[in-house]
Amino acid sequence: MDPKTYGFIGLGLIGGSIARAIKLFSPQSRIIAYTPHASTVDAAFQEKIIDKPLYEIGQDFNQCDYIFLCAPVEINNENLKALLPYINEKTTITDIGSVKTCIHEVVKELSLESQFIGGHPMAGTERIGFSNSKAKLLENAYYILTKTEATDEKRLADYVELVKNLGALPLVVPYMQHDYITAAISHVPHVISASLVNLVKNSDSEDQLMKTIAAGGFKDITRISSSSPVMWDQICMTNSFNISELLGRYIDSLCDIKLAIDEHNEKKVLEFFSSAREYRESFVDAGSGPIKKVYDIHVEIDDKPGNLAKVATLLSDNLINIKNMGIVHNREYERGTLRIELPGQEELDKSKEILSSSGYSFYVK
Repeated sequence: MDPKTYGFIGLGLIGGSIARAIKLFSPQSRIIAYTPHASTVDAAFQEKIIDKPLYEIGQDFNQCDYIFLCAPVEINNENLKALLPYINEKTTITDIGSVKTCIHEVVKELSLESQFIGGHPMAGTERIGFSNSKAKLLENAYYILTKTEATDEKRLADYVELVKNLGALPLVVPYMQHDYITAAISHVPHVISASLVNLVKNSDSEDQLMKTIAAGGFKDITRISSSSPVMWDQICMTNSFNISELLGRYIDSLCDIKLAIDEHNEKKVLEFFSSAREYRESFVDAGSGPIKKVYDIHVEIDDKPGNLAKVATLLSDNLINIKNMGIVHNREYERGTLRIELPGQEELDKSKEILSSSGYSFYVK
């Protein structure tokens, strides 16, 4: 792809990661950025991620091929209005918000439908801000695009190509459908996560024993509660209809399973968990998308110096490529104190033979 000029208004976790990815695949491209916090663009400039820090929304954005609106949802709407006098006809305007209907309405109001294509990278971490951004954050993540009735197919195709260059998986979805989908798979889960954290907070004893022993399962399903409260407040305010509808259905399902538990209806409780397990397990067998089958092995080792290195050396000496390795500190749902992730089934089978012949006990899911 030819070098282009990219503008960013907002440069947090996602905006920063997109900027880093652009610099990685197209080092000759020029990136300019504005954020309300000068220290952020100054840091990005010092790291050579952006080529020019900006301290206001102004004429500099007139030269951009793409402009990314990377602030919280409602602030993106205001920034787009401030940007209006400086938009070049060639510029593709996009955003990264997880709610699309509201910005599409503003785009229509401002007569920018031919230039706007909504964007939503389905990636992130519980940590926020430019300092936590990574060029590889978007790799193999779905990147949803939402076009308007006036979107030119060539402009859309170019954006799709850009998303592929970022390492992400482009997927074009109608913006209203996008908001319903993200309410189900992202917004409602965040509400549920926060409610679980607050449940433990409000139910804990004075010595905070619940907090002390909160283990793997609880930590896994509440990790996303560390995300930005301001961002999630705005998401709930701008996608309230879909969130409320799906949250109501979720509450109904909780009432159903509560009744089954109260009545000791073992058949219904078993069906509840079995159905969830079966559907969740189907995610990794879908053949596409960001959730892939994991090939890992859990090895029992004594907590003594050098034991981890011995296992790593044993596999390395037998030409086994280790993708990832780590100590399992929490044993609530895990067997084996050392978790080793491998590239594929062949490496997994070979590792089992090597470890077995060397006298190690191990477990494979």
